[in-house]
Amino acid sequence: MVSLDSESDVLQRGDAAPPFELAGADGEQYSLESFTDAEALLVVFTCNHCPYAKAKIPELNRLAEAYDDLAVVGINANDPEEYPDDSFERMRELVADGTVDYDAYLFDQGQSVAAAYGARCTPDPFLFRNDDDTFRLAYHGRLDDAPNPDDEPSEREMAAHVETLLAGEEITAAEKPSRGCSIKWREGSEPEYWDL
Repeated sequence: MVSLDSESDVLQRGDAAPPFELAGADGEQYSLESFTDAEALLVVFTCNHCPYAKAKIPELNRLAEAYDDLAVVGINANDPEEYPDDSFERMRELVADGTVDYDAYLFDQGQSVAAAYGARCTPDPFLFRNDDDTFRLAYHGRLDDAPNPDDEPSEREMAAHVETLLAGEEITAAEKPSRGCSIKWREGSEPEYWDL
């Protein structure tokens, strides 16, 4: 398992969220337009098998439950042929049994969405503000300050950023990279920004 910090120059604060059209584990199809009723959108590139990603499922469920004006969307871009636990079927099981209770859990089978966002690890969270039905990046960084999967966080940083955003204020905090396992790209499909 590789542990790394998410850092990418692909999206900067204020940039519009790249569009997508992806299958959800609930059987529905989703795009950015599916979430324009929300004032804020938290897109988290995640997966089923990584211990870092699994450790953040409860926090993502809490965020989805706590804020009516926030849409929490997980996107799994990992190669299921190399990592069978990250299959779409397993995603469907986790949603069906209530383990994952986000607003949507989507499968980026072609990995193009993860590349467009500049996602590097699981989990890799991107928080967007709804600006007249265009989602603009407000913050790209970790969910909390727990450095390892078994650690308890002392600060729920993303929750504080969500509250700032929903209060109509700018997030001025420095971005603190998320930590996790590398996204499992198909051989030869690594984006140009991938430099490990």
